[in-house]
Amino acid sequence: MFTLRHLSSLLIAVAGAAALLLSGTAAAVPWAKPGHALHLQRLAHADPGEGYSGDVFGHLGYAYLSSWHGAACPSDGVRVYDVHTPSKPKRVATFADVGSQPRVERTWTEKTIVQHTSTASFKGELAVVSFQGCGGNSFQGFGLYDVTDPAHPKPLSLTHLEPRGSHEIWLQSARGHAYVYTAIPRSEVLSSPDFNPQTQQAQTPGDPDFRIFDVTDPSHPVQVGDWGAWKELGVRPWQGRGHFSANFVHSVITNAAATRAFLSYWDLGTVILDVRDPSHPHYLGRTPATDDEGDAHSAALARNGTVLIETHETADGHPTLFDISNPALPKKLSDFRLPAKPGGAGFTNGVHDPKVLGNRAYFSWYSRGVVAADISNPRKPRLIAQFTPPVSPDPEHVLCDTASCRLVWGVYAEKNYVLASDMLSGLWVLRLK
Repeated sequence: MFTLRHLSSLLIAVAGAAALLLSGTAAAVPWAKPGHALHLQRLAHADPGEGYSGDVFGHLGYAYLSSWHGAACPSDGVRVYDVHTPSKPKRVATFADVGSQPRVERTWTEKTIVQHTSTASFKGELAVVSFQGCGGNSFQGFGLYDVTDPAHPKPLSLTHLEPRGSHEIWLQSARGHAYVYTAIPRSEVLSSPDFNPQTQQAQTPGDPDFRIFDVTDPSHPVQVGDWGAWKELGVRPWQGRGHFSANFVHSVITNAAATRAFLSYWDLGTVILDVRDPSHPHYLGRTPATDDEGDAHSAALARNGTVLIETHETADGHPTLFDISNPALPKKLSDFRLPAKPGGAGFTNGVHDPKVLGNRAYFSWYSRGVVAADISNPRKPRLIAQFTPPVSPDPEHVLCDTASCRLVWGVYAEKNYVLASDMLSGLWVLRLK
């Protein structure tokens, strides 16, 4: 998802879609091979009972449920659930919220990544949280937390960013170091010394959208590198395509070795960088345009990093699979579309985020719920299961055109369960069987 204003202005009614979806059920998909029909079975549901939810991340038997601002911007932070017993999630902590950190008042924390980290300065489980401000002098940037004991998170540092906060973020340890990789959409134009607020254009590239911080000592993050397509490739931020014409870094991931970074660069596609030397990211290539809209939103890797799944946040957006074994020349392998287009319009009928576990891809698909696909043959991805949570009331009337809807934002696959986050109803724990 892009921003509060983007979401609020572009969301279209999803009520028509509800009639075509199974409410709160797990459906066997008839396209699966005979004898191999699967379901996404509901194990549990946990509604935090406060505000709106953002992404969800799983780590060592815990679910980290981020939050979104809504109209009130209550700064709900990150909610931690113990899911060692998947059928009985138990909330054990909250962090990065205004109650525990008054400095983050009037912020939202839509993305949290947790990784085991072992450096000279820190050994344990490290969480990075994105912060975006709701206006005024609110904090914007990212925070680092020690979650070695998930029931008692400890704040380590807050890093301020300009010209806006961290939209999406990644954390990876490699070669005795730990790095935070962050996306700051439209920074290259907004921070330009000659930015024109009326035209939303400039003549000189500002600070890049993509930045790398060394967090080997998570109490003292240090920026070590950055990269921007305007400065490096001459691609101007406003020269995109489609209805939302723009080139900016929306999100970022790396491979496990932290040698390559994959920037979801909206209409520019997924940009692939060599980041073995984080102080000098080197451009390798990018995915080609496959439609008239672009809007590359998020990415996931499969097949030992040789296949990339790119999702597009646009009306009826879908994932596209690429062969990236030669990063200088990515090749499209396939599109993955759901068989029936729902009623209504707008990007909430489309896909949001992808995750991969083995030969299966999992997608958060907004109003169409959670989708699981077999990608053992990436040229022919196959739908195997789908779960749609029931519609839930929209207390502030900022997401749904009607009184209630469903909007599945995040998904995270573990060996024995699948986590999902609905913006309105919170955490869902599922099992593919």
